[in-house]
Amino acid sequence: MTTINKLIRDEDGATAIEYGLIAALIAVGLIAALSSLGGSLSRTFTGVGNQLNTANA
Repeated sequence: MTTINKLIRDEDGATAIEYGLIAALIAVGLIAALSSLGGSLSRTFTGVGNQLNTANA
């Protein structure tokens, strides 16, 4: 019976789950931010590449 009581009082697993949820939320936020910036960054790098190719020619 004491083993069951120890398992009920143990909160280490709950803490690990909370850290996992926080990490998942951060990952979702990063994915959303990078997705919205992706097109803009692509256009910027394409423009820089075109200017470099023009300057090199």
